[in-house]
Amino acid sequence: MRLGSPSSLHKSFNTMPGEIVKSLTRAHWPTGFLPLSSLGPLAALLLACLFFSTQSDRFLSLQNFSLILQQVMVVGTIAIGQTLIILTAGIDLSCGAIMALANVAMAKFAVQYGWDPYLAIVVGIALSTGFGMINGLLVTKARLPSFIVTLATLNIAFAFTQIFSGAETITNLPPAMTALGNPLMVFGAPVLWGSLVMLGLYLLTWWVLRDTAPGRHVYAVGNNIESARLTGIATNRVLLGVYTAAGLLYGIAALLSVARTGVGDPQAGQTDNLASITAVVLGGTSLFGGRGVVLGSLVGALIVGVFVNGLTLMGVQSVYQMLITGILVLLAVATDQMVHKRR
Repeated sequence: MRLGSPSSLHKSFNTMPGEIVKSLTRAHWPTGFLPLSSLGPLAALLLACLFFSTQSDRFLSLQNFSLILQQVMVVGTIAIGQTLIILTAGIDLSCGAIMALANVAMAKFAVQYGWDPYLAIVVGIALSTGFGMINGLLVTKARLPSFIVTLATLNIAFAFTQIFSGAETITNLPPAMTALGNPLMVFGAPVLWGSLVMLGLYLLTWWVLRDTAPGRHVYAVGNNIESARLTGIATNRVLLGVYTAAGLLYGIAALLSVARTGVGDPQAGQTDNLASITAVVLGGTSLFGGRGVVLGSLVGALIVGVFVNGLTLMGVQSVYQMLITGILVLLAVATDQMVHKRR
């Protein structure tokens, strides 16, 4: 049975206990391209652009916007996987470390072991997908909190990265591995192919969450996992699928990182777990699960990118950039907390 609108759900499950039906019909599934919950972050992004355009003549140039898109494409891709997990009321602290491990694995297999670069890419993405599956199995089978599980796999992935790479940067990558770092001229501005891949992944994930039964199940599980189970949704399968898909996305982010920098960097992604959570929170996805839209995470990533870029053009030191980003996160979480209590 394909899940549809909340009203059709009510008809389909009218023989079930009233509280279960009420819980599911309250799952906050997005029905528009950008729902109301994302209008606030979008307005904040536009206001930030307006402000920085008055502070620097270079900010509004197409080249600068292209640079912002390049700067957020790795974290933005990681944020897609983080969004899926947060929608189920979980959290992933290991995403940056898993991305770095896949980054180094791709580069080392291709350069030092002489593998075909496409095979090296596939193996690197498979490695990150496997780590995501392990996270999902520990959450569903061992019933451990996602915070503890991903904190442990963060350390494991980081240790593997340092051991496997010898803590050394890997250079001289084959052109096939850096192809997504090549620019495409759009209205005279260079846009990396990797940036377009990131945007395509956002649109694909948005469609899956909005228009498919598995996507609707993600919202139902995040809204009330017990009610979802009682309606026949295989909640463990949904959670395992979410963590595995997130691992796959971290592997793609690793490829984008390699393509953008041209090296396999064992130090990559050390703060990307926090950066991805920041993007998701700023984008309006609730940390309590069941509410949000993945396109909001793109807006959140762009907000951070715009602030960092704009403040850099203004000559503001990086420590103050971190301060302002922290304040933005606090405001976003406080707003989410107030909305959750009101509901």
